[in-house]
Amino acid sequence: MAIRRVVTGHDATGRAIVVSDGPAPFVHANPLLPGWQSTDIWRTDGAPASIPAMPVETTLGPRRQLPTKLATVLRINQFPPETEAIRSMSVEDSRRAFAALGNEQAATFGKGGRHPRMHRTETIDYAIVLSGEITMLLDDADVVLKAGDILVQCGTNHAWCNRSQAPAVVAFILIDGAYEPALAGQLGEAAHS
Repeated sequence: MAIRRVVTGHDATGRAIVVSDGPAPFVHANPLLPGWQSTDIWRTDGAPASIPAMPVETTLGPRRQLPTKLATVLRINQFPPETEAIRSMSVEDSRRAFAALGNEQAATFGKGGRHPRMHRTETIDYAIVLSGEITMLLDDADVVLKAGDILVQCGTNHAWCNRSQAPAVVAFILIDGAYEPALAGQLGEAAHS
């Protein structure tokens, strides 16, 4: 799944120009999740985001699932139809899959998560379904999302499951966040119960 990415900037006189136009260069596949693919489109490194005249590549380097402090990540994920192998992953297999994504500590399977892909991140995520159908699992609910649907994920424990027969493609914008103290306390207690 090649994703065309166009990046703009400014020439020496301040006129708007195209800096790059081509496939987004950072594509991540996880051998523990066959058919799954994630393409990082852009990252910011703080707020307010720095706007240079000539933007440099922000996505290269080791795979990082989350934005850095006060930053954002835009990525496109392709989810193949879920297989029995995914549904029957062990807790250790789940942790290894999240480690390969760059965020082992997010995995909640075996700690109250009801699916091997359950995880929680301290971010606000905008999820925009570009094609196909995907099911978002929460602790006690399933929500089916179809092309054109948009979800705002507020740091909740969740998993993405493609229960259809065709790939689903979802754009994600992850925004660094911080749990309010009362919620952080509740979540800490829930992790130990």
